[in-house]
Amino acid sequence: MIKRILVVVLITITTSAFAQEGNSSPYSFYGLGLSNFKGSIENQAMGGISILGDSIHTNFQNPAGFGALKLTNFTIAGSHRETNLEASGETGSTTSTTIDYLSLSFPVSKRLGFGFGLIPETSVDYEIFDGDDESLSQYSGRGGVNRAFLAAGIELFKGFRIGAEGSYNFGNIRNENIQADANQQYSVREIEQSDVSGFTYNLGAQYELTFAKKYKIYSSASFQPETSLTLENERSLQSVIYSRLDNAVVGVVDSQDFPVGDTESIIPNKYSFGLGAGQVNKWFAGGQVEFAETSNTSNRGFNIANASYEDSFKYRLGGYFVPDYNSITSYWGRVTYRLGARYEESGLLIENQSIDEFGISFGLGLPLGRGFSNANLTFEYGQRGTTTAGLVKEDFFKVGLSLSLNPLRPWFVPNKYN
Repeated sequence: MIKRILVVVLITITTSAFAQEGNSSPYSFYGLGLSNFKGSIENQAMGGISILGDSIHTNFQNPAGFGALKLTNFTIAGSHRETNLEASGETGSTTSTTIDYLSLSFPVSKRLGFGFGLIPETSVDYEIFDGDDESLSQYSGRGGVNRAFLAAGIELFKGFRIGAEGSYNFGNIRNENIQADANQQYSVREIEQSDVSGFTYNLGAQYELTFAKKYKIYSSASFQPETSLTLENERSLQSVIYSRLDNAVVGVVDSQDFPVGDTESIIPNKYSFGLGAGQVNKWFAGGQVEFAETSNTSNRGFNIANASYEDSFKYRLGGYFVPDYNSITSYWGRVTYRLGARYEESGLLIENQSIDEFGISFGLGLPLGRGFSNANLTFEYGQRGTTTAGLVKEDFFKVGLSLSLNPLRPWFVPNKYN
């Protein structure tokens, strides 16, 4: 069945609300949907690396970074994606606009920081039509999983930090399959829906070593232990009146619910290691490798005969450059210029084809006023998938914007004047 799904004749996907349906792609059919990038807009501009501990920005990927905070940080981000799709000689396009994250982080001492927020973890968003004048199959999916997190990081001694994060994951995923036949009075709609919930955890460490007085070597590691999320499943089969003019169900004639037990979805062990070098507030370059035991992953929803999983790998390179951080005459001299690239082996196999992804990115950190607040822009071009074996290749361009605001002076820093 899924092989026919991926021979795409027409794909029409609409934009979405927060955290849900933010990754318009037929590949979001699988598992709990496509995994969204878990870092900040600033990290994304550098290929997704999370090696640095930052005194004014939030590090969503490695909780040890909270131990580097020196100012309260409120941040919110959104993005817009334009995607062109190609399969079996046919083409289509999609757009999506989402809020990517919302968080508040703050130091409680010179060495200890906390943070909490909300991030979209996965997204499901596809609508696929396959057929002719006689018969039509329509497949659609909406929803995703969100993550509410609480994290803390502490600097144990100069340059060495550790951190921990606990997250509650929640969301809803709905898949529909409509079979319409011109020779039949009614069409058949199958609906499978899952309410998703459960906890995940993440541990991290960062170490900075100064050499030649002004240069630093940075290293980082993180580990997310295997857990499972609970899926409360529902399934129904309906006789419906289907309008080909609107490509939509306009009436339900009969509906029957079928008992479906709760299931679990495994969130596999994930590991990350990074190494880089740079000069504070001047330049940085580094690389990062991530590994996940996704061979333990299973699908939810409709049975899929030709899809399987193997372990996944992600490779990231990136860095930044600031011409003159303390310039009082040149605004563009104080701008942070970021550049990065990534290559990801997702672990998803369809028709024995690995669904891989790559991206190149560029970004700007734009100072706001005379303080430490800034706006961050990211531009990314990438590809996902392949046209081999009748599958779908996606070319996408993404623009991201974040506001990183640092409005409050830490309470433990004394005033210079009474």
